[in-house]
Amino acid sequence: QVQVVEAGGGLVQPGGSLTLSCTASGSGFASFDIGWYRQAPGKERDLVAAISSDGGTAYRNVGKGRFTISRDNGKNTVYLQMNSLKPEDTAVYYCAVRSGSNGYWGQGTRVTVSS
Repeated sequence: QVQVVEAGGGLVQPGGSLTLSCTASGSGFASFDIGWYRQAPGKERDLVAAISSDGGTAYRNVGKGRFTISRDNGKNTVYLQMNSLKPEDTAVYYCAVRSGSNGYWGQGTRVTVSS
């Protein structure tokens, strides 16, 4: 069983930055593929960025050029650095961990971009 905990959300002004973290328990963190998703009010949960076990990264258009996903296997943590935030980035951000054929979600962390 893998426990997933997100942190780092909050209120930020447009143009500001936030760094979210996703910490996963359990052995074998380095073998996990991990993705950041977000869900805005009234909308579906969508993938924002992902990082594979070998460090390869992928971004959806919403995050390209503004968001950076990275991992620190020594700390069992994946980060999502978000810059130039816009009001439309307001959402609950979730971390999803894939370990073999199993998937695990965190409880989410809320990001609000507003002046």
